[in-house]
Amino acid sequence: MKRIAQAPKTRYFAALCCLLFLVTGWIFLPHLGLQNDEALFAGPLFPPKAAEVVKIGHSHIPLMLMSYLGTLKSLLYRPVFLLAGTGILATRTPMLFAGVAGLWLFYLFLRRAAGQRAAVVGCGLLAADTLYLLTICFDWGPVALQHLLLVSAMLLLLGFYQTRQLPRLFWGWFLLGLGMWDKALMTWILAGMLVAALAVYKKNILAVTSPRNAVISAVAFLLGALPLLVYNVDRGFTTFRSNASYDTRELPGKARLLMATADGHALFSWLTEEDWQTKAPHQPDGFVQTASAGLSAIAGRPRHNLLLYAFLAALIMTPLTRGAALRAILFALIAMAVAWVQMAATANAGGSVHHAILLWPFPEMVIAIAFAAVSRRLGRVAVPVLAGTLAVLMVSGFLVTNEYFFLMIRNGGAANWTDAIFRLSDYMKGPSPREVYCVDWGIMDSLRLLNRGKLPLRVGSDLVSRASANAEAREQVSKAIAASDNLFIAHTRDFEFFQGNKDRLENYAAGIGYRPAVLATIPDSYGRPVYEVYRFVATTSPR
Repeated sequence: MKRIAQAPKTRYFAALCCLLFLVTGWIFLPHLGLQNDEALFAGPLFPPKAAEVVKIGHSHIPLMLMSYLGTLKSLLYRPVFLLAGTGILATRTPMLFAGVAGLWLFYLFLRRAAGQRAAVVGCGLLAADTLYLLTICFDWGPVALQHLLLVSAMLLLLGFYQTRQLPRLFWGWFLLGLGMWDKALMTWILAGMLVAALAVYKKNILAVTSPRNAVISAVAFLLGALPLLVYNVDRGFTTFRSNASYDTRELPGKARLLMATADGHALFSWLTEEDWQTKAPHQPDGFVQTASAGLSAIAGRPRHNLLLYAFLAALIMTPLTRGAALRAILFALIAMAVAWVQMAATANAGGSVHHAILLWPFPEMVIAIAFAAVSRRLGRVAVPVLAGTLAVLMVSGFLVTNEYFFLMIRNGGAANWTDAIFRLSDYMKGPSPREVYCVDWGIMDSLRLLNRGKLPLRVGSDLVSRASANAEAREQVSKAIAASDNLFIAHTRDFEFFQGNKDRLENYAAGIGYRPAVLATIPDSYGRPVYEVYRFVATTSPR
């Protein structure tokens, strides 16, 4: 039995987990529409270009998408889109591979930090974590690069402590800096890790601290975060000024969201439609979909996995651990706690799955190390008991993952994820408008990516508010409405994000003598009308 815990065997298991993660994610990739935030990173790549630009010399460089979100992903995707186009698989596949790489690196990190047994448990749990998989596959957060950079840095810095090799120190801090540029919200988990390291490993840190190592760490971090630093120097440190407001009134809701993320049910109704919302559900087609439907029925349509219970069990077991295992568990718990407190107290953040999931893979780290440490007290039955427990936890995760897939096929994506965006994109290849105004959120970024910037897209959700500003603005808006070669795209009322925006625009147009003439209503593949494409035409007299 002890051979099961030996390195070659565990590598095979970790490789199998990576393969399962890859195959499961690949099955999901084509089955939802391109969500607006998922396509946001293409803003600097295709017109109308959207990015926070900094002038350096004679060049205007797009360093940030917004004050806290950098253009690292945009930069990485430039060659991808040149070689593979902007289809849905080209958009999603690279981040899935980033997730696979992060899973393998997490296994290596746990093997270094806590041994083979913990590495097996942690790798298996993370591979079966439903929302970790889905947030990486569709990466609307974005979170995929955050996870990869964090785990890579943790592995490198642990390797430096164990080997004293300076390149590991440099690259570890460089990747953390790069993570800050990718998404400045990494400051949450980075602050948590620093507090946890000082609380648990102060003596160990002091043992490898020297002026040279401190300089290497600082220089590496600043080099990685250099684009973020340049942007903030140019903009008066707006990243920190504009995102440093706090509000604790939403703490209970954010705590519930964290638990819902842990047990896998947080994205039901938001990612996929429910049965009661779908009048014409699709029947399974092919072996994979039929098997998924059958498994869902046999399992009783599960929506909760056992990860949260496993985490609570690990907390109970923690007093039974000793030495390095106990210190590693305390490090992970403190890092999570400090990061979540910042997340929960920050106004307008921390209340969505793509925020909560930034704490991952620390929950799996706690469970893996606690379970592995306590299993050693069980003697000869340790490995079978641990293997059985891991199998149950992984199966519970995969069953919830399957339920998302089953609902995705049966009912389609929810409003954020409607596949009608593909039909809209195809339709817009026909007309040749002068300008296309997107009257609601959730349209423009997706169309820009899918059409590679070939549509003359304009923000139209603020036309009415712009018209109320002054006479010059009213004249510009009125001209946009009056131009017969301008098109407007809005959601139908059941799919509107900014409720009433379309009505307000139409009322304003009526006041200047125009009415909407619908050219096309674009449904999703389930027959639900999602988009309207129209122009304005003159009426006989204004209302």
